[in-house]
Amino acid sequence: MVLGRNQLAEGHNYWLSTASGAGRVHTMPVWGVWDDGEHRFAFSCGPHSRKAADLAANPHAALAVDDTVECLSLEGRAEVVRDHDRRETWIGRYLAKYSPVSPALGAGFLLENVLVELVPSRAFAVVERQPDLAERSTRWRFDR
Repeated sequence: MVLGRNQLAEGHNYWLSTASGAGRVHTMPVWGVWDDGEHRFAFSCGPHSRKAADLAANPHAALAVDDTVECLSLEGRAEVVRDHDRRETWIGRYLAKYSPVSPALGAGFLLENVLVELVPSRAFAVVERQPDLAERSTRWRFDR
């Protein structure tokens, strides 16, 4: 899944889809960080945001890279990171990735928000480019 690793690790924007307890779908762009060793993706959101409310009611979520040619999406469960050391690790990764493009970004901003890990159960990819055009998507399962 080299194509997927690169997109997840190096992408700037990602599309996150959540659903409320009543099943109302919500999709918004997020910034985030992929950990290839643990196969987890972390992002932040405001504590009173619709994303946070949706995830509190329904932890299932989907994430897609911002690419319509080499398409990749993950499906899984989102879990709020509560462990202090784990939060610090993700914040360090997040700042290493985004501080060069957003110098005003600091740990304080992330600490004020909800930090969430998406633990994928499966991934889907399809290439929408000639001559690599796929007739159907490729699917991976993550063993947990």
